[in-house]
Amino acid sequence: MKWPNFRWLAAALLVLGGCSMEHPASARTSARSSYVTPALWTVKDADTTIYLFGTVHVMKPGVDWFKGWIKSAFDGADELVLEIVEPEDQQALAATMAGTALARDGVKLSDRLNPEERGKYQAAMAANSLPWQTFEMFNPWMAGMALSVQPLGKLGYKSELGAEKTLTAAARAEGKKIGALETVEQQLGYFAGLPMEQQVKFLNATVDGLPDMESEFAKLVAHWQGGEPEKLAAEMNESLEATPELAQVLLIQRNANWAKWIKGRLAQPGTVFIAVGAGHLAGKGSVQEQLKALGIASARVKQ
Repeated sequence: MKWPNFRWLAAALLVLGGCSMEHPASARTSARSSYVTPALWTVKDADTTIYLFGTVHVMKPGVDWFKGWIKSAFDGADELVLEIVEPEDQQALAATMAGTALARDGVKLSDRLNPEERGKYQAAMAANSLPWQTFEMFNPWMAGMALSVQPLGKLGYKSELGAEKTLTAAARAEGKKIGALETVEQQLGYFAGLPMEQQVKFLNATVDGLPDMESEFAKLVAHWQGGEPEKLAAEMNESLEATPELAQVLLIQRNANWAKWIKGRLAQPGTVFIAVGAGHLAGKGSVQEQLKALGIASARVKQ
């Protein structure tokens, strides 16, 4: 695939986490349901149980995952904790994203690219019904995120079927408390804080990787559905090691912060169901590894 150093990032945005960007209604897909078995872990002490569940933020219809031991664990929880709680007002969320992504130096996005990069970028935006002219006022990470999500709608993936939205709806229906590990502003800040050189590389790599996006994302989703976090991690680790500064910002440090949160939460009795992007619960520097460094054991739940 043509994503040197950033091979994992665009597809992995959908399993690492981040604010979702709504995309158009997808093409028709089969209504036949397929029961899948994503991975689930527990962290326990004498009076507290914390479940760790890895999510995918967009999904195709007919994927039946919210049942069995996952549903039982969720039903037994007092509280749902997500990476963020998205505002119900999507227009307000879009305004927050736009304000964070606005280029403060007055340089147009296209002017940050060389002529060859510019032509490929503008063609990719047009092919995915994204007006590149509208993005001229923004920093490159915003366009990169849009191009990471928009094509998936044409492939049949729907954001409204993402695991977080399913869990949030169920929690609200059952009157569960809903909490968050981060704020929307924090998550957007991780991208906005990337050096401009890395933002441009991310955008160019996303454009170059579009022809392979379907197969790359399908592999990640297949590993999630099959409860194969080790294979999911293997898809990401090589490129993560090639971009340690990016992995530190978007993955490792956040996992460390969440592990500290979990350690603190163990001091309170009860049962908590934590749902974060599946990439955070796989491979080097995962939440489980960070917990182990704090002297806290996690165990895979077996059906």
